[in-house]
Amino acid sequence: MATGRNHRPATRSRGIPEATVARLPLYLRALTALSERSVPTVSSEELASAAGVNSAKLRKDFSYLGSYGTRGVGYDVEYLVYQISRELGLTQDWPVVIVGIGNLGAALANYGGFASRGFRVAALIDADPAMTGRQVAGMGVSHVDDLEQIIQANGVSIGVITTPGGAAQQVCDRLVAAGVTSILNFAPTVLSVPDGVDVRKVDLSIELQILAFHEQRKAADELAAGPAGAPRVPAAVERRPGRAEDGPEGDIPAVMPA
Repeated sequence: MATGRNHRPATRSRGIPEATVARLPLYLRALTALSERSVPTVSSEELASAAGVNSAKLRKDFSYLGSYGTRGVGYDVEYLVYQISRELGLTQDWPVVIVGIGNLGAALANYGGFASRGFRVAALIDADPAMTGRQVAGMGVSHVDDLEQIIQANGVSIGVITTPGGAAQQVCDRLVAAGVTSILNFAPTVLSVPDGVDVRKVDLSIELQILAFHEQRKAADELAAGPAGAPRVPAAVERRPGRAEDGPEGDIPAVMPA
């Protein structure tokens, strides 16, 4: 099987918009569920509903792949699974290293979805000498001193950073210098990388804050729609940054532990 180090996906060269690329995994997830139920074909409306997009957008996205479906029949599920998997590079072997094996790093190491999507966890790396050799998800943890050697030996082009924020940029710099060109960052900081290196940031607390905004908005809408003079029942206890119940830094952490 080809390795991710030597083969890059064709998405950019074919001019597929980034917004379309971001939706391809949603389509693939919905199609995989249909495939597991042995559904042979699916209409654009059904697939769009399962993926959470509108059908016109789905048809436009698929036109970039050269897939237009068959009128009155729809899309062939198995062919679309293959087509999207190939476009995303999931038919190749992508060795991945995870740096920072705390609660979150260990949880990611144990996540079974990586292997089923073509991502092979090649190494687990941590700076704590006490972690060296410890078994996590059936793998021995390596010390960060060996990071460059591990990347070269395994042909790694994707790194996952789950370190504390203060250590993330240094780890990032070392990953890039060793040849890593794509980074998934869970650390609570914005990474600076040179041109040609892709970074995707996952910040769980930001997602929770967005949900809190919507919950607060729904509570306000319900209050406004309620009968005049009805007592206000808050959806949550109001809090302010810096109060005694906050964390040691006076606010919630940017990334919550698994």
